[in-house]
Amino acid sequence: MTTTLTGIESEAEVADFAGRLLGLYTGALLSAMIDVGHRTGLFEAAALGEVTSEELADRAGLHERYVREWLGSMVTSGIIDYHPAGRTYLLPAAHAACLTGPGSGNLAPLSRLNTHLTEHVGEVVRAFREGGGVPFAAYQPDFTDVMDAAGRGGYDADLVDSWLPLVPRLSETLAAGARVADVACGTGHALVVLGRAFPRSTFVGYDRSEAAIVQARAEAAADGLSNVRFEVADVARLRIDVPFDAIFVFDAIHDQAEPQTVLDNIFRALVPGGRFFMKEPRVSSNLEENVGNPLAPVLYAVSTLHCLTVSLAEGGAGLGTAWGQQKALQMLADAGFGDVVVHDVPTDPMD
Repeated sequence: MTTTLTGIESEAEVADFAGRLLGLYTGALLSAMIDVGHRTGLFEAAALGEVTSEELADRAGLHERYVREWLGSMVTSGIIDYHPAGRTYLLPAAHAACLTGPGSGNLAPLSRLNTHLTEHVGEVVRAFREGGGVPFAAYQPDFTDVMDAAGRGGYDADLVDSWLPLVPRLSETLAAGARVADVACGTGHALVVLGRAFPRSTFVGYDRSEAAIVQARAEAAADGLSNVRFEVADVARLRIDVPFDAIFVFDAIHDQAEPQTVLDNIFRALVPGGRFFMKEPRVSSNLEENVGNPLAPVLYAVSTLHCLTVSLAEGGAGLGTAWGQQKALQMLADAGFGDVVVHDVPTDPMD
């Protein structure tokens, strides 16, 4: 059987798109190489200064032959510079700023999201054919660890000083002493940061992942935070006896099986005049308005490989990562929230 394609204007058009595809495939493999560099400490070691492959391997405590091959991918992709005369390698300072350090500027941890999600492509393909989805448990505990690594720097650098001030008087409320919850808290690092900053307030985090809650409790205990605790809970079934002054959700409503129920529960769990702080992807609910947004392809891909499918696996709403501002505002209104203000998140172009 042969197929004749119509509508092709020129061979150059085909060649141009083929080049784009090869660039996408190259980027996917380089994501794995960045993940390797991040997990092994190679970027941190390279940031210490110009080095040979042998010296870099010694710095990082790794086998030189693997390091040399990894450096080949880094040099040919333009991430690391190579000086043939001395066979030395240099990670430029501007590149190191994006690949090293504890702050939100370090984008290397995001590479692990790519490598983790692609492990589940086969299961997602099955769901395409058979319906349903890939259950949340299938991604655990790795997904929780990936999100912890990706978000930790932002919480440390920006939560208290940049994000909280977006909400009038919220910082003052926490400083004076308030009851606060984090719904779908993951490993709970956001509450650890808040617990340190606002010792007069009490904090509780809820998450369905027992492994995540174990990590959260361990970190809070290591910091000696008696004002922070964590509970294993399905937030769609959350029942609160004493209401909260403030509730936080960080990038978690969109992948819930019952997102409207979760928002309803949050509204009921707040004192009159309480504050709900919800951080979600910065995207439109309308596909045509996301064309040209450089982050939109990432959001739709992550959604297909995780957020959408974990919801559909439970017969859920399947909002997806790109549920968008319009849908979010509608659902918040349906839950009872009457005064909603939308802000771009400082230092985080995705949310």
